[in-house]
Amino acid sequence: MDLFYLKSLTSATTECILEGEEAQHISKVLRKKVGDLLLLTNGKGLEWQGQIAAIFSKKVQLICTYQKEHPPLPYSLHIAIAPTKSNDRIEWFLEKVTEIGLTKITPLLCDHSERKIIKHERWNKILGSAMKQSQRFYLPDLQPLTAFKDFLEQEKNNELLVAHCKPGNKTALNSIARKKEYTVLIGPEGDFSEKEIEQITSRTKAIEVDLGPARYRTETAGIVACLTIALKEI
Repeated sequence: MDLFYLKSLTSATTECILEGEEAQHISKVLRKKVGDLLLLTNGKGLEWQGQIAAIFSKKVQLICTYQKEHPPLPYSLHIAIAPTKSNDRIEWFLEKVTEIGLTKITPLLCDHSERKIIKHERWNKILGSAMKQSQRFYLPDLQPLTAFKDFLEQEKNNELLVAHCKPGNKTALNSIARKKEYTVLIGPEGDFSEKEIEQITSRTKAIEVDLGPARYRTETAGIVACLTIALKEI
């Protein structure tokens, strides 16, 4: 059954109305009719099944027939990544990590960043589409584009796992002891600068990690990190 997203849904919702693209897709593409069942989520773990009560030109009215609360992932994964110059590549990353499973994404603005502006609304839409396609009930929390130094300040009390291409005292990510929370940093296409690596590694709560024998593109490194942790924890 196709999954739809409605942010305003709660466990107390007995009926709702879908509008815009979702409503058009239901009536024009899927050709659903009154009496058909649809599956919705609020992106916060709620599975909400509704029966179509009415279809208007740009709206679909639903009455709740069933609901269930899904538990979150058994781990928290926050990936902070410098967006690639190519929109297609970073959007592919967003789609795939949502399918694999993560909690939060922070786009980083680094010394070597080639992309200094992101389309936050479009990114959220991609995350929502990937969540629905993969039948997940949690929408990753997309943070605004954040300067590297500001991110370090925000995360000053958290352990950081930093992946970079330069030599260092690195630990294989798949050998890191299981944790409840992970924060992984992935640098831009030109990697983190020497200054940035020094800023991270000088912290007591920082671990340099190795993602494997190959040198990955930025978006591939993010996906490898996400999948490695998912396989460790599930």
